[in-house]
Amino acid sequence: MIDVYNPATESVIASVPVTTSVTPAVEAARAAQPAWAELSRAERATHLARLRDLLTEHADELAGIITAEMGAPLGVARKVQVGLPITVLSSTVAQLEAPEQDVRLGNSRIVRDPVGVVGAITPWNYPLHQTVAKLAPALAAGNTVVHKPSEIAPLSALRLHELVREAGLPDGVYTLVTGYGDPTGAELAGHPGIDLISFTGSTTAGRKVAALAAANVTRVALELGGKSANVILPDADHTAAVKVGVANCFLNSGQTCTAWTRMLVHESRHDEAVELAVAAAAKYTVGDPTDPSTRLGPLASAAQRDRVLSYVERGVADGAKMVHGGGAVPEVGYYVAPVVFADVDPDAVIAQEEIFGPVLSIIRYRDEDDAVRIANGTRYGLAGSVWSASQDHAVAVARRLRTGQVDVNGGAFNPLAPFGGVGHSGYGRELGTFGYEEFTTVKAIQL
Repeated sequence: MIDVYNPATESVIASVPVTTSVTPAVEAARAAQPAWAELSRAERATHLARLRDLLTEHADELAGIITAEMGAPLGVARKVQVGLPITVLSSTVAQLEAPEQDVRLGNSRIVRDPVGVVGAITPWNYPLHQTVAKLAPALAAGNTVVHKPSEIAPLSALRLHELVREAGLPDGVYTLVTGYGDPTGAELAGHPGIDLISFTGSTTAGRKVAALAAANVTRVALELGGKSANVILPDADHTAAVKVGVANCFLNSGQTCTAWTRMLVHESRHDEAVELAVAAAAKYTVGDPTDPSTRLGPLASAAQRDRVLSYVERGVADGAKMVHGGGAVPEVGYYVAPVVFADVDPDAVIAQEEIFGPVLSIIRYRDEDDAVRIANGTRYGLAGSVWSASQDHAVAVARRLRTGQVDVNGGAFNPLAPFGGVGHSGYGRELGTFGYEEFTTVKAIQL
């Protein structure tokens, strides 16, 4: 058994079993897949609509589970951690209800078939959303899914599994296996009965997943780490850009792969941005995630807390100026007070490696070319942001960034747009039409 801890209280709140073999789950998924694929798009849409409605009905319960298992403040858990999966399910249902595209090329009809059995391995930072982002399009396309959630935060997946059964989906369509990344996740990634592995997690773990899958020539989709840049051009509204940038960096206590952890500011406005960032960071209260006034809950585990604190120490040792940090935190719980570093060298460790905590690095740049060079100067490429008084100018700079998505002047997250990265941030896409197509194979029928 694996103990599950509440990161705010450090107490054991549940225990889940270590799956000794994933083969029964894979076999059940393979047995169920043909009948599920034979259902019409409308029938699959009905099943997923029922699941969406059940998530909506149990939203407060699910938010409470997520707060207890990984520490997100209740407001964030309800609005983001649960609200976003409901939105994703709604968009998937709408996609299935729309007429299927009939693509013709010359004398060929191009169709998309399900890949078969999908193995899904998800992390602890957005445990329900990362699951639904894989499950919804995979099921919509006619696949069945074997899912291994993180052992740190598996409880929302267990509740989801119950709701899937309550929604009336056939046995074997969604099967859950619990356990550690090794051996359970490793066995799933390397299982010959899996047709596609969709993995979200660290770049290090992603490499292992891809290597294990390669032995069976299994398709892989990887959504890995990030070190996203928030590029604030000199003519931008710095008050808005810095405020939104700090909020983005600190969302979910910084445990977000798309977080804008590098704030790039023209050297003429660096000090102004620092002052604004410090003022914004001071408003992020740390404490009990069930308290409505709390903006930053604990990190998800003791190991994650210690990892983040080690990066803070490294930043100070390497000469970055800590302009905000070291605030009081509760004695019990895996808490880290928010940190803002100024005058950060773009090649410093804290500017190059994913910290996954509430730590912001403010970096000077000389001109626009220098800003683009710094923004593209990491191994990652998942997200980013550009701010300018001219939207056209901001878009032009956004086109130069080597990353999977860019927000311009605070553009809202779009669950219909493709989500994924380049470089060490992985490959493949989730969400919307592109996410649906990730779980299909292309067939040409010559007429």
